[in-house]
Amino acid sequence: MNDAPSSTYAASSGAAYDAFLGRWTRRLASPLIDFARPPDSGDILDVGCGTGSLTFALADRYPHRSVTGIDIAPDYVAHAHAQARAGRPIFEPGDATRLRWSDGAFAAVFAQLVLNFIPDAAAAAREMRRVTRRGGPLIAAVWDFRGGLVYQRMLWDTLAAFDPGAATVRDRLFSHRLALPGGLGELWRSIGLVEVEQDSITIRMEFADFADYWEPLLGGQGPVGTYVQGLPLAMQVAARERVRAAYLSGAADGGRSLTATAWTVRGIVP
Repeated sequence: MNDAPSSTYAASSGAAYDAFLGRWTRRLASPLIDFARPPDSGDILDVGCGTGSLTFALADRYPHRSVTGIDIAPDYVAHAHAQARAGRPIFEPGDATRLRWSDGAFAAVFAQLVLNFIPDAAAAAREMRRVTRRGGPLIAAVWDFRGGLVYQRMLWDTLAAFDPGAATVRDRLFSHRLALPGGLGELWRSIGLVEVEQDSITIRMEFADFADYWEPLLGGQGPVGTYVQGLPLAMQVAARERVRAAYLSGAADGGRSLTATAWTVRGIVP
């Protein structure tokens, strides 16, 4: 059995994740479902569901179908489950590389913003394919860190100018093959999917002011939270001031609307 870690994402608080990223993943969910075009019937699985943004959107879109979300982070699963209405959708802990269901159990399987944080993404993709019925679609999305995620590009480029540790994190995120053009499509074809389609979805992230941008980063979630939380206090203050200057860009503090683009892929199990 492979005992390697199944996720590299720091995930300790569902509430902190919602403040940090959940509010934006909810915006991404609906256009991703539009892109997915799942079949008209059958159960649906959301792999790496986090706090349930996509899972809830799927349950709302398809009120008479069974929708299940799994995540390896117990606190995220508990947070999502607490928001479920009358036990729907279903949330449970689960490892993307070791799905518990039988072959062909689902009509469609999704993975939103998770595959690049799974060390063996190919194993997860193969498991997703295994539990999807023949003719069913597999759908995934990952952020376009290098070219389309303005709030993180601004953050990491600013921090990398004064801290080599930030540059290391930035380079790892921005060079991940799944976050590059064609990366998801290459993975989908490598596991034998057909009719592979690639596209991108752009949403907007509206921040009320710099505090609304910065404070959610302090919750310790994901690479950003791990980095910021791990800084000595003096460096954290220095980082805040440098990022604040980039956020303001010569104007008064206040609202900013930043674009965020995700790469998407859809493929069919033959």
